[in-house]
Amino acid sequence: MADTQAPTITSANPAANRRGPVTGTAAAKKRKKFFLLDLYGTAVGKKYVMALTGIAMMGFVLAHMIGNLKMYLGEEDINHYAEFLTRLAYPLAPENVVLWIMRAGLLGALLLHLHAAYSLTVMNRQARAVKYQSARDYQIANFASRTMRLTGITVLLFIVWHLLDFTFGVTNTLGDGDFDKHQVYDNIVRSFERVPVSVFYILANLALGVHLYHGAWSIFQSLGWNSPRFNQWRRMFATAFAAIVVVGNVSFPVAVLAGIVG
Repeated sequence: MADTQAPTITSANPAANRRGPVTGTAAAKKRKKFFLLDLYGTAVGKKYVMALTGIAMMGFVLAHMIGNLKMYLGEEDINHYAEFLTRLAYPLAPENVVLWIMRAGLLGALLLHLHAAYSLTVMNRQARAVKYQSARDYQIANFASRTMRLTGITVLLFIVWHLLDFTFGVTNTLGDGDFDKHQVYDNIVRSFERVPVSVFYILANLALGVHLYHGAWSIFQSLGWNSPRFNQWRRMFATAFAAIVVVGNVSFPVAVLAGIVG
């Protein structure tokens, strides 16, 4: 009986018949980033972060202004309101703990907002190596959008001063150097009685209003809600929100300087 086994084909080159060394480990796979970090690495992700952190800070700014309106009800009311903030969730949580958690959250939102804005600026510059701006581009961009960087820096300096003035008392002290954070009414009056401080607060809040206007308008675009049908409503919302915050905040130094509060 004939042998039906297929013949083994060999190469004329002996080196081709030798099997390469076998390693004991497989090639390492590239480790994937966490989904949110991967998303944040894109321009879309950074815009989402700017929008969400912007919403959080807008909510805080509005609530902060409304709470400070208690100044017009008298010393007892606003001091009681300040004491209430320190006792949020008490006795479930110790005094000041919830307040500082909220402050930490706002600080985190601010840092993310700043980092996303800076990263987007760098990405835009790298994407367009040649800087140019036609007359038409300049006309389309409104004043608020062109000054976002300047107003953002102004607002950041204002936040630092505000904390030094009312939270830590570094720049807001009595004649003997004492600062009592529980006497909110007295601290407000003492601070805004200084004309340069009041002027700075007014100018800073005007910058805040410009920043809020463009931010409130851009939020819808960043989240993909930018249908031209709603542009009028977006503009109305941005204008109303910025105006309410600015008028409320500016009224405090004006009321002190005018002698309405004091």
